[in-house]
Amino acid sequence: MDMQVRKIIKGEEQELWDLFYNTVNHINSQDYSQSQIASWAPVDYPREQAIKKFRELDPFVVIKNEQIIAYADIQEDGYIDHFYCHHQFQRQGVGSLLFARLEQQAIENGIKKMYSNVSITAKPFFEAKGFDVEKEQRLEMGNEQVKNYRMVRIL
Repeated sequence: MDMQVRKIIKGEEQELWDLFYNTVNHINSQDYSQSQIASWAPVDYPREQAIKKFRELDPFVVIKNEQIIAYADIQEDGYIDHFYCHHQFQRQGVGSLLFARLEQQAIENGIKKMYSNVSITAKPFFEAKGFDVEKEQRLEMGNEQVKNYRMVRIL
């Protein structure tokens, strides 16, 4: 699979929102109720807020055939806020390629610990990458409580 990993380019934020929305609705819906999914990825989420969030995250993206098929960020303290792979490209090595880039960035920046709030759906992937569950959590999203896990990996 011919893929490239690079930083987001201004103007790609809407494509990231679409990827996020579709992934949550197609993949995470296996483990969460429809009302939880609607709170997590609301259809009417303000475009300006999404653009602002993606610019703040400054994520890496995976490109295949000029399409963004995954994105993820790692913050200065090692926190991974977003890690999403297009629903049509799951279990094809895309996430592993993207994770390797995050790990490289962490090492380059002297980060000693990577951590994230991981969905039920993504938990096996993070476990396979050496993360351990620190604690189970319940997050408030709109009127819903959503179960996830604080997971940590020491570098």
